[in-house]
Amino acid sequence: MSSIFNALKEKDAASLGLAAMPGIFVLLWSTGFIGAKFGLPYAEPFTFLFIRFVLTLMLLIPLTWLMRISWPSSPRLWKHIAVSGLLVHGTYLGGVFYGIYLGMPAGLAALLVGLQPLLTAACAGPLLGERLTKQQWLGLLLGLIGISLVLGSKLELGSTLFSGFGAGALISVMAALAGISLGTLYQKRYCTSMPLLSGAVIQYMAAGVLLGFGALLFESREVEWSMTFILTLGWLVLILSIAAILLLMALIKKGEASRVASLFYLVPPVTALQAWWLFDERLPLLGLAGMVIAIAGVVMVVRPSKT
Repeated sequence: MSSIFNALKEKDAASLGLAAMPGIFVLLWSTGFIGAKFGLPYAEPFTFLFIRFVLTLMLLIPLTWLMRISWPSSPRLWKHIAVSGLLVHGTYLGGVFYGIYLGMPAGLAALLVGLQPLLTAACAGPLLGERLTKQQWLGLLLGLIGISLVLGSKLELGSTLFSGFGAGALISVMAALAGISLGTLYQKRYCTSMPLLSGAVIQYMAAGVLLGFGALLFESREVEWSMTFILTLGWLVLILSIAAILLLMALIKKGEASRVASLFYLVPPVTALQAWWLFDERLPLLGLAGMVIAIAGVVMVVRPSKT
């Protein structure tokens, strides 16, 4: 009897752990913006990211061989994966880190790039031949209204829209939004057979080369190896670039990837909450209302409409 009871307890614990995995993944993902805020005082953005990708690859390549993960089957697929890596990791992370480096609040950066499903849906029609439903069009409209309210609320905090950060920060983060959106579409079209772990290695390699050139051409490449920077770098490498992707692999294997996609809209508010707690970043009521509206728009675009 006790063995049956123990078996039921183990089964319940496993089910509970599986149910919690998508939320844990989103929580880990949201810390990337906070890590940028912590680490950028000690290294310039491209230098910071180049070091991160080199360390990640030093751990991920042996892990790929140990786990006997297959590699892409053709040079053509390698090329497509590399291009997607330039967009999804190089342009996206480079833009986000550079925007935060120029002074954009981490919560606002998370919200702006969190609109990726809206831009992806808007571009899917002309690029992939996908049609938007009325629900998705309404979601796009809500997203635009929401982000307009968030940006407009900055006027309540200063005399200009860019008080606290320059136009360059906004341009950088919008470039990151374009990169992750186009990269998602490119990957969807050309990389459907990409092995997740070995594909990530190729993407990190391509992004690392791009950001390495950026650091070489535009930055001093000086790093202050403080304890804060080392701990932040360790978190981004071990927890975000490796543990999070392994968690995603486990979710896909368990058939839970759709739940991760449905929870991604929680990243901006979770990031905003962390940024408020750690850095006292604040939004006025108008900005908070805009964030809720924008997230609602993303949910409407991501979730399938009921028939």
